[in-house]
Amino acid sequence: MKYHSNKRVLVTGGAGFLGSHLCDRMMEKGYEVLCLDNFFTGNKRNIQHLLSEPNFEVIRHDLTQQIFLEVDEIYNLACPASPIHYQHNPVKTVKTNVLGAIHMLGLAKRVRAKILQASTSEIYGNPEIHPQRENYWGNVNTIGPRSCYDEGKRCAETLFFDYHRQNGVNIRVVRIFNTYGPRMHPHDGRVVSNFIVQALLDQDITIYGDGSQTRSFCYVDDLVEGMIRMMNAPDEFIGPVNLGNPHEFTILQLAKKVMELTGAKSKLVFRSLPVDDPLQRQPDIRLAKERLDWKPEIQLETGLMKTIEYFRDILSEFH
Repeated sequence: MKYHSNKRVLVTGGAGFLGSHLCDRMMEKGYEVLCLDNFFTGNKRNIQHLLSEPNFEVIRHDLTQQIFLEVDEIYNLACPASPIHYQHNPVKTVKTNVLGAIHMLGLAKRVRAKILQASTSEIYGNPEIHPQRENYWGNVNTIGPRSCYDEGKRCAETLFFDYHRQNGVNIRVVRIFNTYGPRMHPHDGRVVSNFIVQALLDQDITIYGDGSQTRSFCYVDDLVEGMIRMMNAPDEFIGPVNLGNPHEFTILQLAKKVMELTGAKSKLVFRSLPVDDPLQRQPDIRLAKERLDWKPEIQLETGLMKTIEYFRDILSEFH
């Protein structure tokens, strides 16, 4: 890989699903990349191909603790993003979001780095407006089982804007909607990985609720491109900005598409809907189109085929 030592980039959560793809792109650009991860949900397999590169470094570290580094840009992605993982230790999830934001913002302030926060569509909660625009304040339960993640991310956004106003930190905030692709954890409980794993193993496909709830699925390469464009946007545009695919699908449509692409003979089984599970999720991406000249390019079927291929390769390690 080419190497220009003109920029040092820190990716927290860099061994995770999104983080590892972002590390790939930063390496392709020839930057020095510091990948920070505590490996709770991140996996060394995701970054194995980068370990021998001279300008790539892995730091095993938990963001609830301070760290002192010299960097030019920070992508703050550290936090489990699936309910199974973030509900495993909800107090730790809040700490990762809030203390992680404080520690990374403090670092950015000290070394005058530009910092991007990977926020989430979950800050909109179970939305009362559709699709969701950035000026919508959300409808979030502060005391439910998903609150550790939703409120943790909301508080992180507050911290980013307060560090910007009070200390002049150069921030960016993106709100990420459902994203999928290779390197998703096979047991993270998210709908795309769930359906693909169940279909490939010819198990029953589990649908929560009646399947009429909607999601909008963005392929990981499109999402990473949006994050990079946001980091490189003019300094006066700090967000928040929605990044996601505005094409809306019901969960039932997704299940049938996965069955079609895998050739599975699975049965659909229906279970009760989890508490506070949003019924609709669709981004309004007009702001990203206007300010970042960004929109998703990869169609659902194309992205699902790439994701299915990945899961075919790795399932033997887990079963």
